[in-house]
Amino acid sequence: MRLIPLKNSSLIKLILCGISVCTLLACGLPSRPPIESSSWLVSPTRTGPARQPRTDIWLRMGSVSVTTPFDGKSLVYRLGDNRYEKDFYNVYAALPNEMVSNATRQWMNQANIFSMTVGQSTSFFPFYTLQASVEEFYGDYRVRPEAVVTVEFFLTVTTAGIEKPLIASNRYTKRVALANNTPVALVQGEQEALAEILKLYEVQLNQYAAKLPKPIGQ
Repeated sequence: MRLIPLKNSSLIKLILCGISVCTLLACGLPSRPPIESSSWLVSPTRTGPARQPRTDIWLRMGSVSVTTPFDGKSLVYRLGDNRYEKDFYNVYAALPNEMVSNATRQWMNQANIFSMTVGQSTSFFPFYTLQASVEEFYGDYRVRPEAVVTVEFFLTVTTAGIEKPLIASNRYTKRVALANNTPVALVQGEQEALAEILKLYEVQLNQYAAKLPKPIGQ
């Protein structure tokens, strides 16, 4: 293949043209800031005085399951009857099952119904176990923005001679109107909804604790 040499003037024009194109690409296009993700934590805090202890036995916070599609870290928006959308740029700092489990354990510890409410991985042997199923955990934007949280609690006992260890199950749904469509409003609404649910279940759990079946060894 034979190369054809360029004249000096043609070479200079080619270089200047290349410089102009590079200048347009560098300066002519608007700069876009990088998209940053934000992390949020749902962690309601119990207020008010503690109750009088109902029992000196410990309560264990058992497993918490979360229904799909609310079981991931992304905030979930409901935009239609069958349309849900995940926000991958606004995520929870922990998985929803971990947030609900920690919030419930801390809440019941502060309520003082049992001697202590311990985590699932504790090495101590508890007689009563509280499990939960989170069925809804999202923002509903179909009509007006609302935070929706639904939790069902299951209280069980470890005791001899009982075929069914379930003492009782209780299901609660709370919807909280949001001030706007922002992620921070949704997280605040979910936290308020979960706090209302824990407040209601605390009253119910206190009633159960007054007449709990005798566990093993009691």
